[in-house]
Amino acid sequence: MTQQQSQKRAGPPTTAANPSKGTNPSTGAVERNGINPVPDAERHGTPRSLFWPWAASGLSLLSIAYGVYLMGLGLSPWQTIVTGALGYVLSFLLVGLISVAGARTGAPTMAIGRASFGTQGNKLPTVFSYVSNVGWETVLVALSSLGGSAILARVAPGTFARADGETPTTAGQALCFVVTAVSVVVVGIFGHALIMKVQKYLTAAITGLTVVYMVLMADRIDPSALGNGPSGSLGTCIGGVVFAMTLLGLGWVNCGADYSRYLPRTSSGRAVTWWTTLGGVLPPLALLVFGVLLNAGDPKLARAAAADPVGALAAELPTWFLVPYLLAAIGGFASGAIMDIYSSGMSMLALGIPVRRHLAVLVDGALMAFGGWYVLFVSPSFFATFQAFLSVIGVAMAAWTAVFLVEQWRRRHTGFELTSVRALGWPAVLSLAVATAVGLGLITSGDPHIARAVGFLLTDGAARGTLGAMNLGVVVALAVAAALYACTASLADRPTSGGTR
Repeated sequence: MTQQQSQKRAGPPTTAANPSKGTNPSTGAVERNGINPVPDAERHGTPRSLFWPWAASGLSLLSIAYGVYLMGLGLSPWQTIVTGALGYVLSFLLVGLISVAGARTGAPTMAIGRASFGTQGNKLPTVFSYVSNVGWETVLVALSSLGGSAILARVAPGTFARADGETPTTAGQALCFVVTAVSVVVVGIFGHALIMKVQKYLTAAITGLTVVYMVLMADRIDPSALGNGPSGSLGTCIGGVVFAMTLLGLGWVNCGADYSRYLPRTSSGRAVTWWTTLGGVLPPLALLVFGVLLNAGDPKLARAAAADPVGALAAELPTWFLVPYLLAAIGGFASGAIMDIYSSGMSMLALGIPVRRHLAVLVDGALMAFGGWYVLFVSPSFFATFQAFLSVIGVAMAAWTAVFLVEQWRRRHTGFELTSVRALGWPAVLSLAVATAVGLGLITSGDPHIARAVGFLLTDGAARGTLGAMNLGVVVALAVAAALYACTASLADRPTSGGTR
């Protein structure tokens, strides 16, 4: 590569005062960068800064319910902790590895994907990414509304409770939904700089409130019960690892580079991976352990928490802590939704829709409001819908992750060239399609409507047995896509002239 080409790839020169830090964008200004590579002059920070947004994304009371969900598969308390930890670490390592590409290119995740899928072929995984982000936004904001309204009914029963004095009113749900949704949309509009600062403060505040909550609930847990209960089979344990992967990291793989793209391109890849993984795993793992202890010590409360994690977990709290608890609950859900709405806006731009980034966030907010209305007032079973969503999206995103990481490995010496991308990268599209189809054929779903569209490679006996419970389709999709793309990537034609947006 010539010096002139190298300078063209690098973009504008960095600031003379400190070439590695660049200019720190103002948190009070709306971010103007879309899916274009961030100029070196605007790069700043260190990989350590990635800890805060990822830690805030996992500081949700829903993470306590994850411990209940995993034990519900038939695992013992210790098995739940081990399989949960393994699934969390494995899945968020994928997020960390993908984040390295953001620092190297300055581009968001789905824009980098054009290097392997092509400008037109990339629309297929980008649709999956968009659906995943908007789906998670909806889940988080809806849960905030359900739990928040239950707490308001206790704080002000005359205003926010029905005649029985306990059931939340529609007005209470609507109020919590509006507060959370508006906060998420506003922060998402301002963009990366404000998100990084808000998430740092949210991490500190929610951590403090969560610790107080755990102290108040200490009498509800029983550490000695960790050894109780029957152990699950090897197949059930594998299913627990896969389920934990879909609960955490596989929901974030399509967002990794979105938050590392403002780091200097010389940032250590190991440090980027490490701080992303540590931030993403540490808080939800601590909350998962607490959920397991709670489930072992108070199964009745744990069952209630599985349906309504915020409202049920507040049932035994003293009145004086309800308002701080409500703020912690809404803040935790909002922190995850903020990152989802920012990344879903990037996915919309990567689809080629001609809108500015902050306007894309507004569109996502409207879809989130519609989805929240469906979950809150129409859907008959939140948990069944949630599990089905995780399984289907988990398969597609696992296959996409494999293609992305194989391409990243192939370009480890040359880097991603995003200024000259072919229209269709058929090996990547083929690998994604085949692996997704195989993966969907090997998973099962508790949702009767979605169950008819998956598990078609399993016999009826296998679907009802251990193999069906393992949901190996997620891992198989990852392996099939990696192998297929590694074998076919070199067969693609050389990229032709034609730039990205």
